[in-house]
Amino acid sequence: MPANPNEIKKREAAARVAIKKAFDTADDKSGVALFLSHHLEEIDADYWKQHFSAEVPQPHRILDSLVLQAHWGGDDEIETFDFTLPEDVTNYLISVSFDEDGDVSGITMES
Repeated sequence: MPANPNEIKKREAAARVAIKKAFDTADDKSGVALFLSHHLEEIDADYWKQHFSAEVPQPHRILDSLVLQAHWGGDDEIETFDFTLPEDVTNYLISVSFDEDGDVSGITMES
């Protein structure tokens, strides 16, 4: 059964809020901080300048720019939402999982 477009939008918004909240948490176990630090170290400054007008952009600006790459899982394909940086510059993802009630149940960094 195809996913409801309204539910996709709702979960994408919830996932984005959860990613930012995880980053702002001092004991970030989700990998959001690792995702950011890894990419700030590994990606050429030209990419950051092109997308953010800065060689080292603020983390929240990067989080705001994340692109929804895919949503998948289960019959309705809305159990997991994968986000990445613009222009396929990386193979790494921030994956946000939802439980059966539609609440965020986990955030991980995947490759």
